[in-house]
Amino acid sequence: MDNEYNPDIVSVVDEDGKEHVFEELDRIETDSGRYVALLPMYDDPQQMLDDSGELIILKVEEDDDGDTYLCPIEDENEFNEVGQAFEERLSDMFDFEDEDE
Repeated sequence: MDNEYNPDIVSVVDEDGKEHVFEELDRIETDSGRYVALLPMYDDPQQMLDDSGELIILKVEEDDDGDTYLCPIEDENEFNEVGQAFEERLSDMFDFEDEDE
């Protein structure tokens, strides 16, 4: 049996045409929509050390043609609700800190 770890890699192109590569850690679906939790990946080890380690949470949206897009969550309440759900699900893997700390 193969126990090798094979992460789900997601490539996202921003508005400026720059590609960003992430590891998809989790995905959830709520009444408000579908969401993914991503962690940035880097080729340069120093960039990894310099990174803040924050999860990137994006909403999964589809256009009329069926193309899938990852979009920022604009609504603060929606973001907080989804962020809390991911924190609960991923708490075994990550040590989350409150913003107030």
